[in-house]
Amino acid sequence: MSDFNGKTALVTGAAGGIGLAVVRMLREGGARVAAADRDVSGVEADAHLPGDLRDPAYADGLPAAALKALGRLDIVVNNAGVITRGPVTETSDADWALNVGVNIEAPFRISRAAIPLLAAQGGGAIVNTASCWGLRPGPNHAVYCMTKAALASLTQCMGMDHAHQGVRINAVCPNEVNTPMLRTGFVRRGFDPDTAVAELGRTVPLGRIAEPEDIADVILFLASDAARYMVGALVEVNGGKPVS
Repeated sequence: MSDFNGKTALVTGAAGGIGLAVVRMLREGGARVAAADRDVSGVEADAHLPGDLRDPAYADGLPAAALKALGRLDIVVNNAGVITRGPVTETSDADWALNVGVNIEAPFRISRAAIPLLAAQGGGAIVNTASCWGLRPGPNHAVYCMTKAALASLTQCMGMDHAHQGVRINAVCPNEVNTPMLRTGFVRRGFDPDTAVAELGRTVPLGRIAEPEDIADVILFLASDAARYMVGALVEVNGGKPVS
């Protein structure tokens, strides 16, 4: 495990599967963590910053709020995300607004506010949770794929633009992950989630879909000094499974 003693971090989507794992593992590594999500009452963290990422004022203010709560800010993990399934012809205005608001606008606003704070103290790391589906689009996820592609591109652009300030910005790009969000999607479509996850695992060369910790480990690596020469990287974590 990486040594995060003396480090502080802001994690969005902290109440979800990957977010919970990231918060727990950062704290186990010695970091103090501010958890952001709509409801963070069940998250063990050093500071709780609940709110709606679609609220511009909340997203704009999160880095400063984390810095105030923790005394400094070293790491930002833009992990929150939503998935809307279907082609554009089945995508409502509400679907569009939700995906763009959470998957693109929130990380943009948070990064824009965090970069000057990180640079002022000599540097830091931002890690975004993008997706393999944003690098190679799959069927019937048009708006989700578009927003994750935008986040991947934003990561590369910000990484290039702010490396000289000591701010390293990278992204992890998972394929399917065994999270409550994935399972809820199966339930909505009338599938038993355990059966569906097992069947999905058989399509992966490694024999299973990712667990949250599989993704969190890579996020922690990108946030750590071990990734000190990585900037604008899009790291796929997919068990060998292509988007299909």
